[in-house]
Amino acid sequence: MLNVFTLASGRLFQEEVDQPDALAHVSPVWVDLEAPTPIEKGWILGRFGLTIPDDIVDDDLEESARFYEEDNGELHIRSDFLIDDGETPRNVRVAFVLKDGVLFSVHAEDLPVFRLLRLRARRIPAMIEDAKDVLLKLYDADAEYSADALEGIYDALEKVSARVLKQEVDDHAAAEALSAIAHQEDLNGRIRRNVMDTRRAVSFMMRSRLLNAEQFEEARQIMRDIDSLDSHTAFLFDKINFLMDATVGFININQNKIIKIFSVASVAMLPPTLIASIYGMNFQHMPELSSRWGYPLALGLMALSIAAPLVYFRRKGWMR
Repeated sequence: MLNVFTLASGRLFQEEVDQPDALAHVSPVWVDLEAPTPIEKGWILGRFGLTIPDDIVDDDLEESARFYEEDNGELHIRSDFLIDDGETPRNVRVAFVLKDGVLFSVHAEDLPVFRLLRLRARRIPAMIEDAKDVLLKLYDADAEYSADALEGIYDALEKVSARVLKQEVDDHAAAEALSAIAHQEDLNGRIRRNVMDTRRAVSFMMRSRLLNAEQFEEARQIMRDIDSLDSHTAFLFDKINFLMDATVGFININQNKIIKIFSVASVAMLPPTLIASIYGMNFQHMPELSSRWGYPLALGLMALSIAAPLVYFRRKGWMR
């Protein structure tokens, strides 16, 4: 899919292009390519003279090739953007090329940050003035999206905390809590990776000296927002570790309760086992063997030897 964005009266207008002729009559500020086909890449080459390689969004791209500036003034940036869909959070690589006042973006799937920017740019006049503004606003929206995701993590952990830190937690509840904690830990790690990557990209733009004074100040504000998000991710990691340890502790307590029951049962069965072993001996002279009441007496003695330890353990509170 190929979307072209133009500026008119300070607003951003979007047009989906499905024919090469449509590119000849527009002067875009932003060209967004979502999972572009070879044919669409050919249209970009013919209209703007930009070659888009097949591995432009490859995750295995060398780090040195993620941020650089060509001799002809082209600016190349590879950045990761977060997708938090509630089920499978992930980071999606986006390739940016700033050429002749036009921003080109290439990515494999639609991104919430891009949708957010398109919505704001259509509603807020004079929000964007050139292609560099588009790129900065994308990073600003990315930081805000990460902040919203962090707030979602905190709310989710509060719910897990309410379930875990109560008086009784069974194994089923503990397993559900561990699953939820692991999901939030993965999301928090992806957010931290995302803000770290955004910091590097914005820092590169500030060093490139392509930004005017207003844009440079906006970039500094984005960096300050990222710093606050970074410290918040560290706080959430501590909270996640605490809840993980607490949940595992409750699982261990439940297991210890089961082991304690078996231990009490084993101890309670030792006296009757001893009595049964004594009367299982085959000696000739055993007084109780000839007694009429020997058998019920042995059974009663065995029952009493079981009951006495159980009563003692219960009074001590060892069976709770």
